[in-house]
Amino acid sequence: MEPQVIKMYAAREQIYPREAKGRYATWRWVCVWLTQLAFYGLPWLTWNGRQALLFDLTTRKFYIFGVVLWPQDFIYLAALLIICAYLLFLVTAIAGRVWCGFSCPQTVYTEIFLWVERKIEGTRSARMALDKQGPSLRKTAKKTAKHLAWGAIALWTGFTFVGYFTPIKELAHEVTTLNFGPWEWFWVLFYSLATYGNAGWLREQVCKYMCPYARFQSAMFDQDTLIITYDAKRGEPRGALNKKAPDAKLGDCIDCTLCVQVCPTGIDIRNGLQYECIGCAACVDACNSVMDKVDRPRGLVRYSTDHAMENNFNSQQIRRRAMRPRVLIYTSILALIIIAVCTSLALRTPLKMDVIRDRGSMGREVEDGMIENVYRLQIMNTSEQSQHFRISVSGLPGLTLLTRDEVTLQPTETLGWPIRLRVPHGVGEKGSNKIAIELQSLDDPSLHVRENAVFIVPR
Repeated sequence: MEPQVIKMYAAREQIYPREAKGRYATWRWVCVWLTQLAFYGLPWLTWNGRQALLFDLTTRKFYIFGVVLWPQDFIYLAALLIICAYLLFLVTAIAGRVWCGFSCPQTVYTEIFLWVERKIEGTRSARMALDKQGPSLRKTAKKTAKHLAWGAIALWTGFTFVGYFTPIKELAHEVTTLNFGPWEWFWVLFYSLATYGNAGWLREQVCKYMCPYARFQSAMFDQDTLIITYDAKRGEPRGALNKKAPDAKLGDCIDCTLCVQVCPTGIDIRNGLQYECIGCAACVDACNSVMDKVDRPRGLVRYSTDHAMENNFNSQQIRRRAMRPRVLIYTSILALIIIAVCTSLALRTPLKMDVIRDRGSMGREVEDGMIENVYRLQIMNTSEQSQHFRISVSGLPGLTLLTRDEVTLQPTETLGWPIRLRVPHGVGEKGSNKIAIELQSLDDPSLHVRENAVFIVPR
């Protein structure tokens, strides 16, 4: 008996997606324009004289329009990721993989790269014929032009990505002077190569084998989730149009395979829901155009739900069943998180202070029998305005601040400010005594912070 070889990975078959035209194709391009205008444009916006959206890792400050976040504010970035995750869960529970099909970066850049490919190499049949041809000057010129265009888009994408972490205007100046640092070179080229490889070469392989979302999406699906469906009751048995026998008992599907030809992952939606389906609805546009031509109702392939297909629900019934417990739970959790984050940001004080004791001197007796303790105030002005502060102390009788009691901080500045405190001999208990150090803004009476500390009296 000959041993059998089981292949765990199927060899890739080249997919030549046909261009789809229709309502969903238009919406897909709207999403391409919106996402790319936002991605390429946001780094160039200014706010209060600086870049509006900048994750400055060097100074450890994250600028998000009017909000400046510090490492201590990491909870807000974590909350933002949680909001995005729950929003994805909510959208998936309602409309399936609509994110994948319309707004996912892999889909968006694949759509852009395919547009370039069509403009240079031609239609689907022309691209297939070109790849079958032997080496020629024409073929080399077309392939070279395509890859140069892809490379230009990828480099601009990599440059823009790095511009979110390094001020993009400085980055642009460094490009003109060829004065990139090693890390800037690395990340620009890394992200450029990732864009070029994923959108130009891997394409559907990313969705089918690399993206984890395709694997766990079923956990968020149920029978009332909108998915791309083929109406087998209406379409089967499929068969080509026969003008000589128009009364033949065939379904509406004429087996033109256009739904397969336009699919970016190369599946046949008529075989039922498959994890490779990204919900782009290209097959819906293709099938609707065919139904128009053969004078049959649209919707043979459409967005629908399992329950709707089984029970022949209309659109109103589908929308009514969308508000089910899973959706309500996701919506409630998402709303609570958004309200909590917005409330926290609104109540957030743009002033932080930490009191750090001088560990080299726990408490010492100085001239005239006075007891002295030394501290360091770590003050952070998280606002984008200069602030003048007055330092005051309390907690022990006769507690005196010897160092200057006023300090000025520039916008988004962190300052270490040493202070010395003294009390008369005999005041306080031996050992630790609780005191308070307060920082009050002289520009904004409502801006102040109070921190507790310990004053050590030697035993």
